[in-house]
Amino acid sequence: MLSKLKLNQLYFKDTQFVNLMTKRIFNVLLIANPYDAFMLEDDGRIDEKIFNEYMSLSLRYPPRFTQVSTAEETWEKLSETMFDLVICMPASDNSDTFDIAREVKEKYPHLPLVVLTPFSHGIRKRMEHEDLSIFEYVFCWLGNTDLLVSIIKLIEDKMNLQHDIEEVGVQMIMLVEDSIRFYSSVLPNLYKFVLQQSQEFATEALNEHQRTLRMRGRPKIVLTRSYEEAMGLYQKYSHNMLGIISDARFPHDGVTDPLAGIKLLTEVRKQDPFIPLILQSAEESNRAYADQLEAQFIDKNSKKMNIDLREAVSNNFGFGDFIFRDPYTMEEVARIHNLKELQNTLFSIPAESFLYHIRHNHISRWLYSRAMFPLAEFVKQMSWDSLQDLNAHRQIIFDAIVKYRKMKNQGVVAIFQRDRFDRYSNFARIGDGSLGGKGRGLAFIDNMVKRHPDFEEFENATVVIPKTVVLCTDIFDEFMDTNRLYQIALSDADDDTILRAFLHAKLPDRLVEDFFAFFEVVKSPIAIRSSSLLEDSHYQPFAGIYSTYMIPYLDDKYEMLRMLSDAIKGVYASVYYKDSKAYMQATSNVIDQEKMAVILQEVVGTQYGDRYYPAISGVARSVNYYPINDELAEEGTVSLALGLGKYIVDGGLTLRVCPYHPNQVLQTSEMEIALRETQTRFYALDLKNMGENFSLDDGFNLLKLHVKDAEADGALNYIASTYDPYDMVIRDGIYPGGRKLITFANILQHDVFPLARILQLVQKYGQGEMRRPVEIEFAVNFNARTKSGVFYLLQIRPMVDMKADLQEDLNAIPDDRLLLKSENSLGHGTMEDIQDVIYVKTDGYSASNNQLIAYDIEKLNRRFLDEDKHYVLVGPGRWGSSDTWLGIPVKWPNISAARVIVEAGLTNYRVDPSQGTHFFQNLTSFGVGYFTINAYMNDGIYNQALLDSMPAVEETKFLRWVRFERPLTVKMDGKKKIGVVMFNE
Repeated sequence: MLSKLKLNQLYFKDTQFVNLMTKRIFNVLLIANPYDAFMLEDDGRIDEKIFNEYMSLSLRYPPRFTQVSTAEETWEKLSETMFDLVICMPASDNSDTFDIAREVKEKYPHLPLVVLTPFSHGIRKRMEHEDLSIFEYVFCWLGNTDLLVSIIKLIEDKMNLQHDIEEVGVQMIMLVEDSIRFYSSVLPNLYKFVLQQSQEFATEALNEHQRTLRMRGRPKIVLTRSYEEAMGLYQKYSHNMLGIISDARFPHDGVTDPLAGIKLLTEVRKQDPFIPLILQSAEESNRAYADQLEAQFIDKNSKKMNIDLREAVSNNFGFGDFIFRDPYTMEEVARIHNLKELQNTLFSIPAESFLYHIRHNHISRWLYSRAMFPLAEFVKQMSWDSLQDLNAHRQIIFDAIVKYRKMKNQGVVAIFQRDRFDRYSNFARIGDGSLGGKGRGLAFIDNMVKRHPDFEEFENATVVIPKTVVLCTDIFDEFMDTNRLYQIALSDADDDTILRAFLHAKLPDRLVEDFFAFFEVVKSPIAIRSSSLLEDSHYQPFAGIYSTYMIPYLDDKYEMLRMLSDAIKGVYASVYYKDSKAYMQATSNVIDQEKMAVILQEVVGTQYGDRYYPAISGVARSVNYYPINDELAEEGTVSLALGLGKYIVDGGLTLRVCPYHPNQVLQTSEMEIALRETQTRFYALDLKNMGENFSLDDGFNLLKLHVKDAEADGALNYIASTYDPYDMVIRDGIYPGGRKLITFANILQHDVFPLARILQLVQKYGQGEMRRPVEIEFAVNFNARTKSGVFYLLQIRPMVDMKADLQEDLNAIPDDRLLLKSENSLGHGTMEDIQDVIYVKTDGYSASNNQLIAYDIEKLNRRFLDEDKHYVLVGPGRWGSSDTWLGIPVKWPNISAARVIVEAGLTNYRVDPSQGTHFFQNLTSFGVGYFTINAYMNDGIYNQALLDSMPAVEETKFLRWVRFERPLTVKMDGKKKIGVVMFNE
């Protein structure tokens, strides 16, 4: 029980590697006579050597060396540049290097000084009489540039030691050694080994940037030269020691003690029975002490001493692979390369081997050396004594690894690696180009959820993004170039021809294995969405312009691969369709700047026989220009529906609710409205459709079903209410007989699932971090049996809010100056550049002609686009409805030059305000006004008589287009929902 408790309280905070190793050495001053400096550089290229050395260890920021040989030069350089380190090379003659050094120390007491010298007889004699206390270290130069890297790293480690240990618990290796010759040759070896190891473990990082940062978490190396210094450091940082390497003979109480090292290690061993110790000595007799202390012994006289030391460090300090051994024979039982492997083999390790390694803290030490601090810390606390139950121990380490990996994967765009992508991976990219608009939005919300722990507070809900892999824009470029598609794409060919050409082209072969690896992990249908460079960018909405295909999950990988590649090519082709080109023109973008990334994402939902769909889909907007009752505009609004989200985007009947008032739903407030205005149809993915007839319509494999089909699937628990025709009431929940209404009542009013609270958080943080109103798409998989669910964030994009400040009272404008007035308008701002009005004639109007009216409007709209002019559009019913009986079925590109769009009800044809359907995003970003007027009910003003009396620029069977001499003035107050169009005398 203890374990379960601890794990639930465990909130792994990600290690902030950025805050580590903040103090660096950038400039080094070298004081040496020209000959010695030349000797040091061998052939005069020390910067280049150091640079190469740094690069080979993938270290950043190699330092720069400045060489001086006289006191004058020294002072001149010190006055010009900030130096971080001074290296002195005394020559054998009586040069004044030491005198210069002493003066430098007096003037710059905080500047570290180091002596570097070839140990010839003359220099040794000279140094005996010098006071070396001003120097941090003395090193022996044997002509190896590695030593310079070690000196710099040693001093950097010392500068950052305390901060980094306290910040995240970085580990350290302590070297106790007073022989200059000896530590000058051991340190370069040790550093090279540790740096290479940290390169190895940095592969646990998910992308290049993280990789370089993780290197900062490598263990530090500290050199101590006396018993007191070593003991002091051990007492201070005993919890962060990876291991100790000690000589036997060094100063203790001011005199050289041949057994100082043994005394030190004995004291350490008393305090920590498991810390790895290495004793090195030139005296073979000390080997016996090493055995007593359970320390490795290394013979300093051995020719291969450096190799022995490396091996001892590698085997004992938790570096390299983790090897599970049989405690009796010490034979290898299993070898672990990375965290994922450890997780997969935990339960198959023999009990006695597992116990041996836990008892000796080996697992936590291995995790520490790989800079996985939160996890290492946790595993270290779960000691054998506290738990004493082997299976519980395996389980708890397993759970902790899972939790840690989930935390690491969240909010990070990883590079897709076939062998590493698994069910704990969240977001990966293939290619090096841009992620495109939607891709960036997804990466952003994933990161946002990770940073705010209140998303973790729900007992029965988790908030995540679906598993996502993005094919970056460079794959698109490569596809277009290698298949030579630009010629046809940019031509005037029709959409179908373009699509066929793209379907015949070939995607890069190397993607095949990646796709297979993705199928393995996702095991659900996949949505292939466009993520173009311009789409969802902050100021240009491209919502709904490009295609989104969905494909079912199949056991036949190759069949699935075929469908996936067709879908990707279909999305690529949609960049060059007629509508997209028209839209580009409307937004003054250049089509060849558009590049397409493609998002592959698991489809949220549940399989019911041959159909697949989620319990809830929705779109949340953080600003609501239609606040009703006591809702506030800034509380936002959400549209909810059963089934796939395409239904909402197509302007279907959804449930509109404010997350701060989930009990007040207009549509379910009265029985009549509820029966008339709740969802009756929904979309599901057809799992039988194999995409043989791959077409321009990206919804070719979606089924539009009746709500009663969902009832038969058993998918309506907790999301539907039942209408009882006998008692004429609506009851929340599913009861036999009676029509089922999609009201989400149990979730909204009875809080079976914390949907409203999650939406409040998502809107609050989304808007807060984007610093502007946002629109968020989401879906929920809800399990009625356990009353729990997963809330998936699918997309976030800015709603571009008009900041125009309207001070005047629009109600004060006299009616005789108004052409149009709506008290239920959408939009905010002022326009003064429109002279034209296109309106649908009302005499003999019939909804059966709506499709024909749409064609007429499209033709006129194209002329406005060509002339870069705008107009006011007036017509009955809902604009853009996919149901032609409810309104005129235009798509955004067909009316994209309109700047005010009016829904005008007729006595015999009244449609409730559509509250901005498919083009909500486009309306808000272009600042288009959307008015609802039912003038015959005294709801607003529509002066049609004036328009009828004016000559038409053009007239068709259904439409009239008139032009005013002077521009009209449009004013909209979004907070008060009033909009007017005035004509100027």
